[in-house]
Amino acid sequence: MATVDTGEGGAVAILNHNTPAFYCVPAALYEVMMDRLEDLELNAMADARQGQKVIKVSFNDL
Repeated sequence: MATVDTGEGGAVAILNHNTPAFYCVPAALYEVMMDRLEDLELNAMADARQGQKVIKVSFNDL
């Protein structure tokens, strides 16, 4: 935990023979990263659907 604490809230690389083996990421930072990735995916879907034909339906039809 002392190694993780040196990251001061940021990610810490754990090295094996001077090569990153894995990263320790605090839970709060991980959640922010996942939210941003989800936003990027949703934006990509919206961009892909841009210009498609709009089909109007009523709430009851759903």
